[in-house]
Amino acid sequence: MGVPDPTAPQTIPSAPALATPTVTPGHDATAVAAKDMPFSAGGLLAQGVPVGISDGLRGAPGWKMVKENMAGENRYLKADGCMAATRISLGQWPLVAGDDKDSTEALFGYLDSSILPGYLKTATLRWGGDADKSGPSVEVLVLERPVTAGARAASIMARLFSKAGSSVYISVSCPDTSALAAARADVAQMLILVPPSN
Repeated sequence: MGVPDPTAPQTIPSAPALATPTVTPGHDATAVAAKDMPFSAGGLLAQGVPVGISDGLRGAPGWKMVKENMAGENRYLKADGCMAATRISLGQWPLVAGDDKDSTEALFGYLDSSILPGYLKTATLRWGGDADKSGPSVEVLVLERPVTAGARAASIMARLFSKAGSSVYISVSCPDTSALAAARADVAQMLILVPPSN
């Protein structure tokens, strides 16, 4: 039978400890994608992971894709003459100015210095999910200029996601305002902003 040596150092078993979580609370992509994304919630996104845009207009009734990923842009043509274009831009950190709403206003100002924040309205698009099911929404800013004689009716929707460092831009132009309203409804239903993953 062995007798312990009283002069030998004793080994004390370590107490079990909880492992540090590898996902920061609040950055769970699944949880973020399941909720509405107002401007005030932009800080819940993962740092530096871009937001995407679906190509849902590709198969929508009356629409067809005419350009795919041309310098990061997709273009669609509707049978009634409406055109839609979508673009994702990365590395938007220089335009970040406060929250996502302030940053989106700065984005519009960068695109055209004559666009003042007072010209912009808030609207919503789809935030994840499937086009044929109800789901959460995401706030965007919209610019609609008054239609002048001989000009097409147009609408621009955009959002800069400050935490993600990316922006989405959707433009729609049509022969007249009634066609624009119908095209905007198609965009709101079929073009889904894709939440970033972890």
